Amino acid sequence: MATTTTLAAGEKKYVDLPDKGSAEEEHTSSMTIFFILLVIALCIMLVHLLLKCKFHYLPESIAVVLVGIFLGLFMRLLSTLGLANWQQEEGFSPTVFFLIMLPPIIFESGYNLHKGNFFQNIGSIMIFAIFGTVISAVVIGGGIYLLGQAQVAYELSLVESFAFGSLISAVDPVATLAIFHALDIDPVLNMLVFGESVLNDAVSIVLTTTILELASPEAAAMSGAEAFFTAVGRFCLMFFASALIGALFGIISAILLKFVDLRKTPSLEFGLMLIFAYAPYGLAEGLKLSGIMAILFCGIVMSHYTHLNLSPVTQITVQQTFRTIAFMAETCVFAYLGLAISSIEHIVKVPFVIWSIVLCLVGRAVNIFPLSFLVNYFREHKINRKMQCIMWFSGLRGAIAFALSLHLEFDNEKRHVLVTATLIIVLFTIIFMGGSTMPLMKVLNKAEKRKKTRPGREISLSKTKEMGETMDSEHLSELTEEEYEAQVVKPNKGFMRIDAKYLIPFLTRRLTKQEVRDGTNQMKTLTNQWYQEVRAAPSDSDDEETELRSGSLVALS
Repeated sequence: MATTTTLAAGEKKYVDLPDKGSAEEEHTSSMTIFFILLVIALCIMLVHLLLKCKFHYLPESIAVVLVGIFLGLFMRLLSTLGLANWQQEEGFSPTVFFLIMLPPIIFESGYNLHKGNFFQNIGSIMIFAIFGTVISAVVIGGGIYLLGQAQVAYELSLVESFAFGSLISAVDPVATLAIFHALDIDPVLNMLVFGESVLNDAVSIVLTTTILELASPEAAAMSGAEAFFTAVGRFCLMFFASALIGALFGIISAILLKFVDLRKTPSLEFGLMLIFAYAPYGLAEGLKLSGIMAILFCGIVMSHYTHLNLSPVTQITVQQTFRTIAFMAETCVFAYLGLAISSIEHIVKVPFVIWSIVLCLVGRAVNIFPLSFLVNYFREHKINRKMQCIMWFSGLRGAIAFALSLHLEFDNEKRHVLVTATLIIVLFTIIFMGGSTMPLMKVLNKAEKRKKTRPGREISLSKTKEMGETMDSEHLSELTEEEYEAQVVKPNKGFMRIDAKYLIPFLTRRLTKQEVRDGTNQMKTLTNQWYQEVRAAPSDSDDEETELRSGSLVALS
């Protein structure tokens, strides 16, 4: 890395030339990039094979973890035989995860919250996401601390226990969503669970960061009550200030793209979207707030307002690009979970791991059942007991919990114990609970015969199939002034009324019929180009030519 030199006379700072050995470091980094791309390619082909064979009962996360396990064992064998040494390439930096891999995952989750009415259910979602995560963290952290004091499990300090409880409270929503799709659950309930699952990750990260700040010398000198209220204040500041930064960036992007017409230059339009997608993360982290919370709310606001100001080409490009990047980032992390089994030194404390799994289940139960009972008092769409059981059982731990454990800065032995325990819990919940979710669903279906799967719809636990197989038509929308008056301005209650009456008109562009025709022509041009390229290739039969012609006519209509 380059260093900075200060001249004593003029107090001027200059940047030195790159250090010696930089070229060798570049070679090593290049090999690491090649290794990562190779792993992603293998996982992509595996996911394609699962979809092709219609083997939908195996979640993709489990399949990718298994790839990582076998790949790690293979590389360990090569290292033992002296044929190759890939230890540096196997390394996983938490900094890389939090700065490069996690932002697109969280942004894509927020950007896809259009599936259902997020804002109409914001109260219930916040209750599950904030209070539910805090309850789970308190149950797990408090239980670990008390068991350690009783010498029943591995002993941790109060801050270490609650930090572990916070990070292990981050759940993975993939299996839950797949189950709800298969059971044909009410879309509003599906939105409620999806919103809670997405916000849960961000809340868990903010909560873990807040608790880790209590380990500072300043916090150690505080009394118990003072430390508690300081932590609550810091959590609220990080949560709401970060969310405000993300929302402001989303609003600015909507206003900018409303009044600056970039629809005829999709590359500039898409470039601006990428900038606004990542900018709130950098600003929030620079201000020592939560970049994850900022980028999540930025994605939510941009999905709700900015997306409607984009050209049809950019709408498709943005949607598919973010989904692809998020898929690749998630694949990297889950593959590394498998690699970590053989690449990291493990310290297994069996009682600690067993009690942690038990407390995870208890904490999830204390979260889901009481809060569902409370929320049902204020909801027309009730969350029944069977759905609560599925939500509880489907609280899998995933990549974010493992990455947070790598970011801990405790004693070396405690770090290894916590990383190992987190890895085991994540693998246990993904493989055992994730694999048992579909049988549980079938049992509940037999108990309640009225609940049937959608006719003609395959039951699938594939996130790629459920969310990324095709373009989301309901997210590709353009409203003329007449359609706007007929469809958007409807009598609603609370925030939805304010949103429809004031915010949407102010932040989104009302397209004229001519602008809609221009967008349609833009899509037809792209379709014609594709059709001409396909026609240029030799076809095997006249039937294929006829099929292509009919497909093109359908696309242009």
